[in-house]
Amino acid sequence: MLKVRVLTAMVMLPVALLVLFVFSENAFAFSVGVIVLIGAWEWIRLSGVINRLVTLYLLLILSGALVWSYFLPVTHVPLLLSIGCIFWIGASILVIIYPRSRKQLGGRPIKLGFGLLVLIPAYVALLYLRRHEAHVLLIALLVTIIWAADVGAYFVGRQFGITKLAPHVSPGKSWAGLFGGIIVAFIVGMICVLIGQPAGQFFSPILWSTLTTIIAMTVLFSVSGDLFESLIKREQGVKDSSSLLPGHGGVMDRIDSLTAAAPIFALSVYLTGWPV
Repeated sequence: MLKVRVLTAMVMLPVALLVLFVFSENAFAFSVGVIVLIGAWEWIRLSGVINRLVTLYLLLILSGALVWSYFLPVTHVPLLLSIGCIFWIGASILVIIYPRSRKQLGGRPIKLGFGLLVLIPAYVALLYLRRHEAHVLLIALLVTIIWAADVGAYFVGRQFGITKLAPHVSPGKSWAGLFGGIIVAFIVGMICVLIGQPAGQFFSPILWSTLTTIIAMTVLFSVSGDLFESLIKREQGVKDSSSLLPGHGGVMDRIDSLTAAAPIFALSVYLTGWPV
């Protein structure tokens, strides 16, 4: 299993790097849109829909929503990002109070609606970041924060993870892991910014306070994304969103943190005006 996992990662990594940092804006939008559609297919299955015609119809609706998102005026982007962030705050509450929140999760229509709120704001956020003049730094920082937080949470949680973060949803996650992930993400994120920012700006107190807030919020939301997908999978009684990626599960299993982290990160960039 480990060998298969490593081989899959070796294939995925260069593809991800090409999409994120090499592709043109249009190629980026198309590629990310395809990934979103695959994730949507998995989410539809997690919602309990098995009819192929219904699935196709829902994917066509989402495709239209992605095209609409692509042409969305930049003045409307903050509103959609805000809607996404509000949703993730609500999703976090559902995770925290689970299993008492089972009624709020509802049936298939509500879960399908959750899927729209998971995927569309994330797509809009990634497009906004890609169209930013500092898109290389911003996308690199977003991906680095999520990766560093995940690694930090894993190792710190293994050593000191006594109190569980959401025992009924994901027993492996702990409060110690969460704080460890934030600290590691902050350290790695600052290194990333130091490489991409002029030294005079990097040592600005305003920059430090802004980045500290952005990194902390991004990590918290990324954890919410991970936990909420785990909750949906637990409700459906499955371990992975699909088996498309050998050794890794499905696409949603790889992007669940990103779907929640991207909107708050992009909204923070918009509101703070960073980087200047």
